Amino acid sequence: HTQAAAGVVGVLKMVLALRHETLPKTLHADEPAPHVDWSSGAVRLLTAAHPWPRTERPRRAGVSAFGISGTNAHVLVEEAPAPQPEEPGQRPDGPVPLILSARGTAALRAQAQQIAAVAEDRGTDLADLGHTLATARARHEYRAAVIAADRESAVRGLREVAAGRAEIVGTAETGPRKVCFLFPGQGSQWAGMAAGLLDTAPVFAEEIRSCDEALAEFQDWSVESVLRQEPGAPALDRVDVVRPALFAVMVSLAALWRSYGVEPDAVAG
Repeated sequence: HTQAAAGVVGVLKMVLALRHETLPKTLHADEPAPHVDWSSGAVRLLTAAHPWPRTERPRRAGVSAFGISGTNAHVLVEEAPAPQPEEPGQRPDGPVPLILSARGTAALRAQAQQIAAVAEDRGTDLADLGHTLATARARHEYRAAVIAADRESAVRGLREVAAGRAEIVGTAETGPRKVCFLFPGQGSQWAGMAAGLLDTAPVFAEEIRSCDEALAEFQDWSVESVLRQEPGAPALDRVDVVRPALFAVMVSLAALWRSYGVEPDAVAG
């Protein structure tokens, strides 16, 4: 007998039965007890594994524990809701950053060599690889980054890191550090500024539209039309255009970073 663990084992058994959609055979009970009228209800011993597929109603199981010392517990186990199919996200159409992190230089180079082999595989999606490296790995002191415009540049850049010839390599403190959003002033704009983000970052695009709504009563043009360089839109280098445009871009960039979970401790600019 598993003593105090018996009840937990029963719960685990039913969770696995839900997962595998199969009720296991009842163990150590080949002959039904003669003191029970098995014909009077829907309860029966399982002499073999029995299919337990999902239906329109959630499946439930009861797990009882009766201890000789007086334990009397009953737990209801219900299956989790069926996962909803994920809608395909918008794929980035620009360069993908591949971020590496390790505890030392040798480990960083070895990791770059391993990731290069993964990136070289034609079945690897570079956007998925970049997302995994950025969000699902621990951050260590020694770091490197490769900006991959395509598969060939990704492999080439990773091998440069592995060989110790990469440019974007350095060390960073691993403890908590404060974040500041620092925005530039007039003169930092350029033709086509932020146009790519309007098409690839929904949060950024929505915030630009919100800024346009707020500015609509003060101007007869939209920031979005200026950024996209649409016909009839005023020139970005006009003083009365560049300042609202820069403001809207800054606000929208802040919203984008915050949507990624980056919260500033200070904002300047």
